[in-house]
Amino acid sequence: MKFAIISDIHDNLSNLSKALNYCRENRIKELIFCGDLSNCETLKYLMDNFSGNLYLVDGNNDGHLWNKIENSNLKNKNQRINIFKKIGIFNLGGLKIAITHFQWTAGDLAKKEIYDLVFFGHTHKPSYKKINKTELINPGNIANLLFSPSFAIYDAIKRKPKLILLNELK
Repeated sequence: MKFAIISDIHDNLSNLSKALNYCRENRIKELIFCGDLSNCETLKYLMDNFSGNLYLVDGNNDGHLWNKIENSNLKNKNQRINIFKKIGIFNLGGLKIAITHFQWTAGDLAKKEIYDLVFFGHTHKPSYKKINKTELINPGNIANLLFSPSFAIYDAIKRKPKLILLNELK
């Protein structure tokens, strides 16, 4: 099983489209999002253009967005969408996963040594670190802000991440 990890879209629908096309072409059915969609139109675009399961956590630019989502009862209307406030915890591909937006929260989660994977965003910079048995991964950013746009694919069988550079995709 492979799944995608994206973060920090900041309403860049052109780059989001590239990432979602890659997921579609590679039959990725699970997508983890580590915060900073920025507006409801971006969430709608993500939902309309990715047919698999979504795991979403809020970022520092999403506070108003999550309130709208909760008020719209979106969680109950669409069973493939899993929305978390500050930290999301779930199992996927036989792995215990935690997601958050902030690197300091992610570091604290990884140090607990109870998760196989911890994903985060916020810095816009892709990174990988192993803390004992926990892999701590930032997929970079979709927005093309501060660093070149990127996202990650994780192969749960091989236990291996792969960074995808959007500027290298067609």
